[in-house]
Amino acid sequence: MSLPPETRTAETRTAADSGVIHNIGYRGYDGPRLGRSYATRSLFVQSLRAAYGLGRSGKSKVLPMLMLTLPVLVAVMVVVIAIINQADTLAVDYPQFLNTVGLLMQIFLAAQAPVLLSRDLRHNTVPLYFSRPITRGDYVRAKFAAMVSAMLIIMVVPLLVLYVGSILAGQGLGHNTGHFLYGLFAALLYAVLYSAIGLLIAASTPRRGFGVAAIMGVLVISNILAGIIYGLNGGMHQELSESANWAAVISPSMLVDGFVNKVCGLVTDPNVIHAPSALAAVVFAAEIVVITAASYWFIDRRYRKI
Repeated sequence: MSLPPETRTAETRTAADSGVIHNIGYRGYDGPRLGRSYATRSLFVQSLRAAYGLGRSGKSKVLPMLMLTLPVLVAVMVVVIAIINQADTLAVDYPQFLNTVGLLMQIFLAAQAPVLLSRDLRHNTVPLYFSRPITRGDYVRAKFAAMVSAMLIIMVVPLLVLYVGSILAGQGLGHNTGHFLYGLFAALLYAVLYSAIGLLIAASTPRRGFGVAAIMGVLVISNILAGIIYGLNGGMHQELSESANWAAVISPSMLVDGFVNKVCGLVTDPNVIHAPSALAAVVFAAEIVVITAASYWFIDRRYRKI
């Protein structure tokens, strides 16, 4: 509490009279204001780098780089085998290759989707983003686009290895170009659907471990259930029942696989998972759209409450 002037001692008067204001160089910002779009793009780039552990410790890079490298090695082996056997086509078609290495994609998603969302929730840094010009919708769009891009990179790179390797091996350019485009179409569907599911789960918990376990649980258990139902409906019999393919609606990976095989005309064997009819293909497509749109809506709604 301050003392009346008449009660001040000589010591307090001396201290008050000697006070000065130091200019330590603080200045107002007079540079260009880059705005909301620039902040959203920066958040997208930062999130994409975080998905691969770039800008973080070496331990954070191990898993994403391993998941990026292993499919490429598998693709190189497929090309080498085709060259040794002087085959006219690759042993695995481009869309089927993505399904073959699908578990690696799911591990990448389960490990990195919580990195993009759960960490901000755990450290309560989400409100700091909204102190900038970006809105909650911008935040969700940037994170979703970053996850889809990260998933596309991990799938498109091995497809490129297969395509370039098959051309260098002297296989048909037209056939490989067409099927490479089928593979890109499948990669886009996988990336969008997987990202929607993974980010929805990651946005629901601040704990990364729970997010990882929940994402793997949803993807793996749904795939096991779909496989069991597929087998019980005659999917494993020599004379395959077409209705067995409806089991694909349970599993996200089988759903995309069945839809792409039907639409792109890749059903050369009845044992290949596919939509059993044109109507079924429409149902498969509608389910992909509904799951993706609903997941994105729930993520957006979740962040509007923060």
